Amino acid sequence: MDIHIADNRAALGLAASSAIAAAMRGRIAATGRVTVAFAAAPSQNETLAGLIAESGIAWDRVTAYHMDEYAGATPDSPYSFRRYLREHVFDHVQPAAFHQICGEAKNPRAECARYVALLPEDGLDIALLGIGENGHLAFNDPPCDFEDLEDVRIVDLDEACRVQQVHDGAFATLDDVPKQAYTLTVPVLMDARQVFVMVPGPAKAVAVALALEGPVSERCPASILRTRARASLYLDNDSAAMLSA
Repeated sequence: MDIHIADNRAALGLAASSAIAAAMRGRIAATGRVTVAFAAAPSQNETLAGLIAESGIAWDRVTAYHMDEYAGATPDSPYSFRRYLREHVFDHVQPAAFHQICGEAKNPRAECARYVALLPEDGLDIALLGIGENGHLAFNDPPCDFEDLEDVRIVDLDEACRVQQVHDGAFATLDDVPKQAYTLTVPVLMDARQVFVMVPGPAKAVAVALALEGPVSERCPASILRTRARASLYLDNDSAAMLSA
């Protein structure tokens, strides 16, 4: 795994977005298309702003996915990840398709199956990830399953994950945070041809240190990134503050 440490969030976003744009252009040049799964969180703001400002990306050749959504969220819920991605990306650029998890679906099992059928048979080209304060990837909270046989599942969110959503400003109180969510599973995310992980800010320093210097363990989902040669991790000085010198 490649590790890049920027001075601040803005520099992290510029470095990551430049690398992601180059990967998207390269895949489109090689195959005529690119599939990209997007994380939706404040940690991604600077990267996504840089990405939509990049020139030369043929967005009409991009098939987009998001990797998680709250159970019960509608497309216009203030905390909906679909809404976040529209506001930060797809109100500004037009992909060939943006396949969305319907949080409001009445039958969660059927919704998981529907979304699995939309995923590319040969795997995602690019996954854009963050790391949660509890080390989660998407909504795969610890302890996760590195060999999950499901591609998409509905999960119970642990309290640390739900507290983070309050920290991020998406909800006023813990009681407001949904207790379940849909997520792409760890194998689907790690099977992407290229994985970019953007993790700014002091709130993520403990999770980053555990992921990079603790054991590779399902108790820290992000630790699996160390086993992926085509993963690139973008930190800033704050998120890297607890790493060994």
